[in-house]
Amino acid sequence: MSLQGAAGRIQALSDAPATPARGVALIAHPHPLFGGTMDNKVVQTLARAAVATGWQAWRFNFRGVGQSEGVHDAGVGEADDVLQVIEQIHNPGQPLVLAGFSFGAFVMCRALKALETLQPHARLDDVARLVLVGTAAARFEVPALPLSVAERALVIHGEQDDTVPLLAVLDWARPQHLPVTVVPGVEHFFHGQLPLLKRMVTGHLSH
Repeated sequence: MSLQGAAGRIQALSDAPATPARGVALIAHPHPLFGGTMDNKVVQTLARAAVATGWQAWRFNFRGVGQSEGVHDAGVGEADDVLQVIEQIHNPGQPLVLAGFSFGAFVMCRALKALETLQPHARLDDVARLVLVGTAAARFEVPALPLSVAERALVIHGEQDDTVPLLAVLDWARPQHLPVTVVPGVEHFFHGQLPLLKRMVTGHLSH
């Protein structure tokens, strides 16, 4: 399936729940220059959690990945693509879940910052839940979350993440008084702990 991004065609996949969807969930993948795609195991886990709790889950490849057109833009153009994808898959007033893993979490935060500055704020008000896993706070300047969204956010990080040190995420979250759920003994890609990750996200999205 193709959507339109700021730099051309965006390759996307959609998974629907068995019952009528509560809304749509958009999930962003890790860093394209390090093998990140929409088929990443953590991204697939987030999509399965969304579908299991009644959301229509959308995954997509960032520009320059797979069949998506354009070239990598260090998160700037990718955030523009997220905004364009939201316009195509989401109807104003419909509940919206945004989720991202690693670089994808950073891009989602950039997109939220852009939504916060748009007039009117309808799209931001529609964000019912936010899920950030392994937020790439050590590698990028991750914007603070809009207050209304922070109240509906689940931030998950592995205690032994050697790609994005836990301390970097805590330093990002601390000024926002934003809780971070730390999973003991887990590294960046949640190897062997994807079922646990799914349970955590399912709990957050189910109500």
